[in-house]
Amino acid sequence: MRYATYLSGGRRQVGVVSDDGQSLRPLALAPREAERGVLALIERSARGEDMPPVDGAPVPVADVHLDAPIPLPRRNIWCVGRNYHAHAKELQASVFKDNSAAVESWPIVFTKVPECVVGPHDDVQLPVGVSDQIDYEAELLVIIGAGGKNISRADAMKHVWGYSVVNDVTARDVQMRHQQWDMGKSFDTFCPMGPWAVTADAFDGNSARVRCWVNGELRQDANVENMIFDIPTLIETISRGITLYPGDLIATGTPAGVGMGMKPPQYLKAGDRVRVEVDGLGAVENVMVAGDAC
Repeated sequence: MRYATYLSGGRRQVGVVSDDGQSLRPLALAPREAERGVLALIERSARGEDMPPVDGAPVPVADVHLDAPIPLPRRNIWCVGRNYHAHAKELQASVFKDNSAAVESWPIVFTKVPECVVGPHDDVQLPVGVSDQIDYEAELLVIIGAGGKNISRADAMKHVWGYSVVNDVTARDVQMRHQQWDMGKSFDTFCPMGPWAVTADAFDGNSARVRCWVNGELRQDANVENMIFDIPTLIETISRGITLYPGDLIATGTPAGVGMGMKPPQYLKAGDRVRVEVDGLGAVENVMVAGDAC
């Protein structure tokens, strides 16, 4: 099943996406629940409650504004750095060279603030005067369903509700300047998400092609089978001593081909269009625009 969060008639709604992706069937959610998007469905499921019924005729996707499936996550998004072999290799000669040897010892985990999430076709604002090294990162997003703590690798996939697509937009100079990653990852609009959320029974998260284009040029192309740490390992690691909750999000890392890894580096500028696609999940496509000057 595919679910979308969208804006129509001045209010946020949640709907079931048709098989061809061209229409939505709205669900009977109270406005307070609908404001939380697909998160409301995930929490209902975690409580053992039935999904709300369809309420109304199909609505063409072209007639609504798609929002992020979970427009305001309940807390920071868990993210994983350098989780593809080729991506780790392409950054060995960069500012990461001093700690590249340990990349396969433990997952590198950081977070993005929930307020940086935007919809699949919203503009991404470049932080003028703060950074001029903005990069793209195409990633598969895992959505937790059943919460838990100290989840074993063997049981991890039972805790996955579904999947979506994100672009982990990054200010590389800020990321390096602070010697930790959260600030360079968390600027407003730095997490385009969508176009919808796909349930785990309708998608194989252990074998999916992840791609990214910048202005029509293919930059990233890899399968999640090439990740250093697979999804069960990531869930096991992140839940060690930390309770995961329904609706928690894990961005699983990006393949090789980021702008920072090119020679010379090629960072994003106003007017650039970035498309991130995961086969079977859809794509987010966003235009870079100049934000307010600092």
